[in-house]
Amino acid sequence: MNGLLDAIFSAHLPVLPVLLPLFTAVALLIMGDHGGEASHGGPLLQRRRLLSLVSVVMGAVLSWRLMTEAATGVLNVYPLGGWPAPFGIVLVIDRLSAMMLALTWTIAVPVLWYAAGGWDTHGRHFHTLFHFLLMGVSGAFVTGDLFNLFVFFEVLLIASYVLLVHGQGRERFKAGVHYVVLNLVASALFLLGLAIVYGVTGTLNMTDVALRVAQLGPQEATLFKAGAMVLLVVFGLKAAIVPLYLWLPGTYAVASAPVAAMFAIMTKVGVYGIIRVHAVILDDGAGHAALAAEPWLLPVALITMALGVLGALAAHSLTRLVSYLTVASVGTILAGIGLFTPAAMSAALYYMVHSTLVIAALFLLVELVASQRGQAGDRLQPATPVGQPVLLGLMTLLGAASVAGLPPLPGFLGKLMILQSAAPTPAHAWVWTVVLAVSFLTLIGLARAGSILFWSVLPAGNQSGRSGTSSRLVLATLSLLALSLLLAVAASPLKRYTDAAAAQLADRAAYAGAVLGPVGGATATTTRPYRGGEGEVRLPAAEGQR
Repeated sequence: MNGLLDAIFSAHLPVLPVLLPLFTAVALLIMGDHGGEASHGGPLLQRRRLLSLVSVVMGAVLSWRLMTEAATGVLNVYPLGGWPAPFGIVLVIDRLSAMMLALTWTIAVPVLWYAAGGWDTHGRHFHTLFHFLLMGVSGAFVTGDLFNLFVFFEVLLIASYVLLVHGQGRERFKAGVHYVVLNLVASALFLLGLAIVYGVTGTLNMTDVALRVAQLGPQEATLFKAGAMVLLVVFGLKAAIVPLYLWLPGTYAVASAPVAAMFAIMTKVGVYGIIRVHAVILDDGAGHAALAAEPWLLPVALITMALGVLGALAAHSLTRLVSYLTVASVGTILAGIGLFTPAAMSAALYYMVHSTLVIAALFLLVELVASQRGQAGDRLQPATPVGQPVLLGLMTLLGAASVAGLPPLPGFLGKLMILQSAAPTPAHAWVWTVVLAVSFLTLIGLARAGSILFWSVLPAGNQSGRSGTSSRLVLATLSLLALSLLLAVAASPLKRYTDAAAAQLADRAAYAGAVLGPVGGATATTTRPYRGGEGEVRLPAAEGQR
């Protein structure tokens, strides 16, 4: 009996990271929400918090199990409704999607724990919206279909619209209007790009598109590239690259700390879309449409890095500084992707894991510091001393050193990997110059901020508030910082994983065999060897085998 239950659980495991937050959000809605602040500390709020936290812990466990399976080389394909691809919708768990799932849910646990320290009472349905956001992000990472990538984009965006203005306030509402308008325009462009891709190839299944684009003639390939460049604009807006990044600093700066921390993973959804379309579908095996974004992606990435760090140097608040560092980190990731080599892709994936963790930690840390500086808040100006100068100073030092790329921290290792992968390419001089210069300027900007926060202090006078001294808030922030630092200890196994992920992305035969092979209307999955792929390919079981 236990074996049967485990088999059923394993067969449907790929869809659980999407269904779990959906069912949790519905359950939270049924439980009701009696007015945010009015329910603070009440039994209803405590039950909602417990359900929400248990759900994200379960999601983290599920995502790590999927990543463990993916590490063996398994391509896990789940046909929704039993409809075979390319006619039906499939979820595909490879090394990259499993890693992004694990990263998302790992961040969600401490961020939600932090939010349960009081931020969830500043408005209604915080936990419900948080789980809808997780549903959208998880679905975007596991879908094997471009149209459903659009659908999950919309789910996460709708949740993010409300989370951004959670807690209300004029500045949040103003930033929220800009954020909504820009993303509505991006959604319209997304549909336009999908229409062009479908019109040329007759399919939106990612694996099927990758096979068909290689067979296009010159004229059809030109039209397909136009659609792909429209999608690059859409993904670039979500990832916040030049010239589409201007919305991010103001938006992230006004969001509440846990929302901004969770938004750190949302920029990576845009990066993920760029990888899937321009580094996988349009790789060097795509015929006349191959490497359509190659002339653009690396220069845009380097400019994004430069403008991001310049914005950080000019920032007058700690929140805006971290927001601009988010932009610079996205540029660093795309610099690796824009080199279009397996080694550079692997380095970019390693750095993406590190930067997402440390940026999320810094957004939480900003509020801890700001809450102890009285009316000065997070503004970079002299103020009364913080209540925990040693603890917060050390946390700030570790986060800043890792973001700047000081050895032996994971930020240094990630940037070193990118520099090493760039060495054999013609663009190595540009990459080395910009990455090193940006790292140096980041260090200067963070050193300036740290000196103002912890050294340029006014006489104590009236003591500032101590809301940031809560052990829950400190431990949640410390856990994210510790996870980011752990990447330095686990650098070797993680690098082996990202190396294998980069190699797997380039294996069209393995994806074709797994996703488009004979399925016979399957609803369950089984494991079969496939010669084209590394390790095993998990194919849907044929009708006669069930």
